[in-house]
Amino acid sequence: MTNMTSGEQIGAILQTVKALNRRKDTVYENLMEKLEEEGFRLVDFRKIGKKEGEYLENYFDSEIAPLISPTVVGKRQPFPFLKNKDIYAVVVLEGKNGKEKLGIIPCSSNVFPRLIEVASGHGTYMLSEELILHFIPKVFKGYHVKAKSLLRITRNGDIDADAIYDEDIDYREFMVELIKKRKRLAPVRLELSRELDGDIVGILCDYLEVGTEYVFRNNTPLDLSFVYQIQDILRMKQELFYKKYIPQKSQHFNMNESILEQICRKDKLLSYPYESMKPFLRMLHEAANDEDVISIKMTLYRVARQSKIVEALIEAAENGKDVLVLVELKARFDEENNIEWSRRLEEAGCQVIYGLDGHKVHSKLCLITRRAQGKTEYITQIGTGNYNEKTARIYTDLSLMTANQKIGHDAATVFQALAMGEAVEDVSELLVAPKCLQNRILDMIDEEIAHAKKQEEAYIGIKINSLTDKRIIDKLIEASKAGVKIDMVIRGICCLVPGIKGETGNIRVISIVGRYLEHSRIYIFGKGERAKMYISSADFMTRNTLRRVEVAVPILDEDLRMQIQEMFITMLADNVQARELQSDGSYVRLETGDTPLNSQEFFATKA
Repeated sequence: MTNMTSGEQIGAILQTVKALNRRKDTVYENLMEKLEEEGFRLVDFRKIGKKEGEYLENYFDSEIAPLISPTVVGKRQPFPFLKNKDIYAVVVLEGKNGKEKLGIIPCSSNVFPRLIEVASGHGTYMLSEELILHFIPKVFKGYHVKAKSLLRITRNGDIDADAIYDEDIDYREFMVELIKKRKRLAPVRLELSRELDGDIVGILCDYLEVGTEYVFRNNTPLDLSFVYQIQDILRMKQELFYKKYIPQKSQHFNMNESILEQICRKDKLLSYPYESMKPFLRMLHEAANDEDVISIKMTLYRVARQSKIVEALIEAAENGKDVLVLVELKARFDEENNIEWSRRLEEAGCQVIYGLDGHKVHSKLCLITRRAQGKTEYITQIGTGNYNEKTARIYTDLSLMTANQKIGHDAATVFQALAMGEAVEDVSELLVAPKCLQNRILDMIDEEIAHAKKQEEAYIGIKINSLTDKRIIDKLIEASKAGVKIDMVIRGICCLVPGIKGETGNIRVISIVGRYLEHSRIYIFGKGERAKMYISSADFMTRNTLRRVEVAVPILDEDLRMQIQEMFITMLADNVQARELQSDGSYVRLETGDTPLNSQEFFATKA
């Protein structure tokens, strides 16, 4: 507990963010120095000669000046609406009568390039907004330029759909209108590239209705997305890039045989991005064309812009299958993409539903139902990551495919509840938030505590993105005190401090940050034959355990259990990318030791 009011918390956060901002500036400067050694140089007008300056002035006059739309703020020209995260040049102008006005020019444009080459073939570039800012006196002729800066605002992106939803209107169209409103929400940050007089900053803050404490002065460009263009410019220097890696064919699948039949014989596991998603895609296409398949049901949270998965569902619907798709329209910043896919799914004949009031559906669940020889059978896929072909190449995730009928029955129960707008009360094999995941996790921790109190070996292994759920944290501390050994791989937020004698002395926490985003969730309770092992879509955050629909599935196949156990042990042994959380809250890079082990490279090589 911080014992701080919300206002005090925001104040403390702002101070920390400003300190982080200064660190960002330092890191950026160091990186740009190293890029100069490799042949890429980003300059401003202080770093170029007269000849280059003349070239840029001619470029500005011919290529940029005709395309910009300046505004002088006055009685007849109100302060313009500033788009979220767009860059603007703002200038303080003094007229011939001595009165000051503000001039504003939008600098974000798809019409002219962001990186402008200063001298052909020499690898020297300037950002277009810096060019506009430099020649701004040529735009506002008749005025004296007293001060100038680049400016960017960040608008609030938080929209609470459930709080204002009216049941009498169509939910999807309601979300369309709500997203439009998001674009006009209040600014929560104002960034400047130059120092401006305090009175001018105050005027800008008044126009934007934002407090001066939310103003940030940056030494770095306000938008760093141009780094992707640097990649293209330096692409020939392969030594600067990760070695190209292509997801491999899974050794567990024979692509010349029916995927569905292989799953019916034995549980299968895919490990992204080390293994390709193709077996899963093949499974969907087989189901879409299998005469015995009567239905496909699936939850979609984030999908690719060009989604082969959605195309397979559309194919199934067009082939007469009963296709039910839960599309989460509240997946933050993916709402518009999901709305478009929901329309296409409906047009193809799929039944589209939108989840529960007050709860996002974050589970990764697919259920195929077949009816053959008078018998109904389920094939279920449950994963830790989204059904997104793009992120499956850069996020580490696990995907289980099983013909276990108990798991399939539980999955059917989940979909039935979702279709009814209800939360699952109880299932036999799966853990399903919001009503039967957190409590089951707490029960399994209690079981390990009981073993420890009997002087038996007790163990908990957890891999998640974040740990903030206080009930689970308190129970883990209780387990540590009882003598349960606890290993956790937590990439991001961790609100538990390990290594405190008498409290969390039996808890070890590491974070792995590398080429791929660590995204898979693994829960292990116990050792050896009695170990309970799950993969899940849920982090141990209250938003996941109590305010979302999440699913965890037990790993029952011995070969797959061994595979996941070995993966977890390998991650714990990582001494290249891993950092260990200390009892003072700091992270320390692990000593390399005799044999360096990069777990991600190890898994890629093994695949």
